[in-house]
Amino acid sequence: MIGIVIVSHSKQLALGVRELAAQMVQGQVSIAVAAGIEDPENPLGTDPIQVYEAIASVFSDDGVLVLMDLGSALLSAEMAIEFLPEAQQQKVYLCEAPLVEGAIAAVVAAAAGRDIHQVMAEARGALLAKATQLGVVSRPLSTVTPATTNVESPTREIRLIVSNRLGLHARPAAQFVATAARFQSQILVRNLTRNTELVRGDSINQVTTLGVRQGHELLITATGFDADEALTALQTLFANNFGEDNVALNSPPAFHHEVTPATHGELSGIAASPGVAIAPVVHYQPTHISITEYHVDDPDAEWQRVQAAINTARQEIQAIFSQASLQIGDAEAAIFDAQLLFLEDPVLLEAAHQRILENHINAEAAWQAVVDEVATSYRTLEDSYLQERVDDVVDVGQRVLRLLAGNAAANLHLESPAILVATDLTPSDTAGLDPTKVLGICTTSGSATSHSAIIARTLGIPAVLGVDAQVLHLADGTLMALDGESGRAWVEPESHILDLLAAKQSAWQTAQQEARATAHQPAITRDGRQVSVFANIGSINDVQVAVASGAEGVGLLRTEFLYLDRTSAPTEEEQLAVYQAIAQVLDNRPLIIRTLDVGGDKPLPYIRVGFPEANPFLGWRGIRFCLDHLDLFKTQLRAILRASVGHQIKIMLPMIATVTEVRAAKAILGEVQAELNQAGISFDVAMKVGIMVEVPSAVAIADQLAAEVDFFSIGTNDLCQYVMASDRTNPRVANLVDALHPAVLRMVQQTIQAAHTAGISVGLCGELAADTLATPILLGLGLDELSVNPQGIPGVKQAIARLSIVESEAIAASALQQDSAVHVRELISTSVTPPA
Repeated sequence: MIGIVIVSHSKQLALGVRELAAQMVQGQVSIAVAAGIEDPENPLGTDPIQVYEAIASVFSDDGVLVLMDLGSALLSAEMAIEFLPEAQQQKVYLCEAPLVEGAIAAVVAAAAGRDIHQVMAEARGALLAKATQLGVVSRPLSTVTPATTNVESPTREIRLIVSNRLGLHARPAAQFVATAARFQSQILVRNLTRNTELVRGDSINQVTTLGVRQGHELLITATGFDADEALTALQTLFANNFGEDNVALNSPPAFHHEVTPATHGELSGIAASPGVAIAPVVHYQPTHISITEYHVDDPDAEWQRVQAAINTARQEIQAIFSQASLQIGDAEAAIFDAQLLFLEDPVLLEAAHQRILENHINAEAAWQAVVDEVATSYRTLEDSYLQERVDDVVDVGQRVLRLLAGNAAANLHLESPAILVATDLTPSDTAGLDPTKVLGICTTSGSATSHSAIIARTLGIPAVLGVDAQVLHLADGTLMALDGESGRAWVEPESHILDLLAAKQSAWQTAQQEARATAHQPAITRDGRQVSVFANIGSINDVQVAVASGAEGVGLLRTEFLYLDRTSAPTEEEQLAVYQAIAQVLDNRPLIIRTLDVGGDKPLPYIRVGFPEANPFLGWRGIRFCLDHLDLFKTQLRAILRASVGHQIKIMLPMIATVTEVRAAKAILGEVQAELNQAGISFDVAMKVGIMVEVPSAVAIADQLAAEVDFFSIGTNDLCQYVMASDRTNPRVANLVDALHPAVLRMVQQTIQAAHTAGISVGLCGELAADTLATPILLGLGLDELSVNPQGIPGVKQAIARLSIVESEAIAASALQQDSAVHVRELISTSVTPPA
């Protein structure tokens, strides 16, 4: 059977598409994913080696279809094919079809036994259904027509009423096509209610274009020797509602405790986000923007207003995206990435521009009209999930409209914890909620699969949606209880309801506290050695997540976020405020601040380089850059020194390759300290200075460098590339970039030995620290500290608790004698003693 490969910049996106496609065919088709890159800081990208491995894993003589999202995905796929044997290359097809719709259409066709060219045709036609619904094409059959019928075979027909709740949306349509494809007879189907033409029953695209909803009547014909069997099988599908539960959309699942349905004040809704909340209600009503259309004499000026509002909206959404990435994770934050794409949609922008120019109307009216058209087109889609994306369209549309109208952004500030009651919440509204103040959400519209519900779940805010509109008439301060797991809410609940919910809430909170308590325990090996587990962070929000995750300090504060995406360098006061805020959250835990590590591959827009660098990783970056820009360097050092009062702050210098660089940096630090002394400004005179060990020369002279500084921190990400002379972004050599290669491990060992001989501590802040497979080796080599991204802290602590130093030292000694990273991994997997 044909194999399918999904290539995307986003791993989460690709896995989601694969899951959706696999559901359509119950796993009958082999689907592989090649998505994202192994870089926690910037995981978006494509890797030809991944694509090659994915193709190989699903390869079939019937063919492999490769679907790609955009940009480098195409280049990676083309390059991956070059790695295949020539005979296999001829059976791999790159397809330009849309990723989501194309994947669904392709797997359904493949499951039906179609050949590779038919599968490609189905994938390429996958936008037909959506285009038809949006009115982009007027005749669904303009590109795909039914096959010629066999006049010698009998034709049978049946008429069926569609009863399942959402009609023939994606999954039922896929079942219909898969069933039709099992028979030799030609199956044609027509939506009598909408008076469509006949379409092929074995084409997912054509069946979807029929726009079949609940209550619609279909005419199905079958021509061939097994026509009767085919129609019987299809009739059974309809009779069984395609295996779907036909309960009303907002019926909640059963409550865990027995509660009388007729309880006073009880409201039923949609269970959207689990958890129990008991608090007074507060109403939230977004500001309504009233638009009046009027004639304008200067349409060009109106269009410029639209462009200016869009640019400001883009900045606002990017800020929400950055905040959401830290608070709810990249996968959920991608919701706002999609909103940015909406603002760049050329069709939408051209439509707004045309309305202004041709009708001489004001910017607000033109923009509102275009957004309304797009929102309406989404509402008419048959797929309920796609219908819900209208929330995002309205969200971003209202943002631009607010800016055009000159209205200030609506901010929800609660004085005390409450349950938020509203008609609906936009994704932007929800992402801005404070879970410590908004204890629950109760709305009269929305669904469990809306983006607002997804964000609420990620934030841990219980939510019940779609309740009766009577809730909007409650007075602020009215006591409400809600259970987001069962989809029920109670207005002024009776005492026995409160008791049941309080018990459930208490049990949930206890479980959460136990989980947090485990994460906050020290990481101690089975034989009593404590190892510090710190966090790598890149913002103020990161440090809050880190502390909540059990970080014992910050082993690496990347200060680049202060310098990038702006037109001038941050001032001393700006930096001071950020460093103090982070140190305050840490509450006297250690904070290691790495000085600016830009240049080369991370240029600053306000610094003139003067010439392009052929190899930026070997160029003007890190400490080299700072020593050539003393104004920037001294400003940062002053801010760090001033923030050090009353806190455990340390300075760390990046990309050190020579002793001379360390001494030069320390001399500048001394000058800044002298200036502060002269000005009577306090700082920690005993503040420690360390370096990043990420250049092979630093390892070679680690003994000399150890005499100059107070601590080392090994950066295995760069060290690995430099040791192996391999760029991890180059697919032809990326396989060499493995920090578990014995050559890299020996560098780590040499650095640790030099540090301990000199009596200084040594940590590791590269990706290797978060790889729990590597934990026994790192412990065995004698590291004092591991610093990882916040989400990796609990796992690393658990891994440490399962090990003993004696056992780890034996594993490390053996690992250093292996001849490849593969053999090191095999060694670890067979050597670690299971936990007692």
